[in-house]
Amino acid sequence: MVVDDDSRDGTAEQVSAAAMADKRIRLLVRRGERGLAGAILHGWQNTDAEILGVIDADLQHPPELLPALFDAIVEGHDLAIASRYIEGGKVDGWNPARRILSSVAAWACLPLQPRGLRACDPLSGFFLVRRRCIYGLDFQQRGFKLLLEILIRGRVSSVQEIPYSFIRRGAGRSKAGIGVALDYIALMARLYRRRYGLSRLSHTLTAERIIGSPDPRF
Repeated sequence: MVVDDDSRDGTAEQVSAAAMADKRIRLLVRRGERGLAGAILHGWQNTDAEILGVIDADLQHPPELLPALFDAIVEGHDLAIASRYIEGGKVDGWNPARRILSSVAAWACLPLQPRGLRACDPLSGFFLVRRRCIYGLDFQQRGFKLLLEILIRGRVSSVQEIPYSFIRRGAGRSKAGIGVALDYIALMARLYRRRYGLSRLSHTLTAERIIGSPDPRF
């Protein structure tokens, strides 16, 4: 399933052509909406799959790792994460400043994670999760850090991290910037407020989307 935010770069046309040859491929085009988390949630709401996942389309996430992630779920884990920060994982092509910012962002969310389920790479964008673990939960649609919200709020009892090498993209440019940073801060404020019952630090103006069943009977 490919979710395209009306990119106008030829993605929809190429995926449509591929779908004609392989009926397992599906294209969803969102119009007037933007945001990685929202696109993922849109895709998940349009499938009845029991195992949900996300992978970037720029090959910085190696598709070859998917069988290992799937095996981790089959073996009984609720959440399987492709990790850059456990032994065997690494990041190529990042400058020192970006490495430091990534480490600080991961450290800042450490107190929010359940003690027995703390992930080394809670900000990964490549993972699989059982649908039942997030059924009925409302998620922030803006931003890039959906995994963090699943780790903190999902009904997850077991996590498996699998190392991989996050490589330099072959084309295009990163969307990381001030907007992404502000979305992350808004998410952190929301999660800390929920976790510790703090007074209304700030109320995010982003819409929330609930993961459920595509069957209207549920």
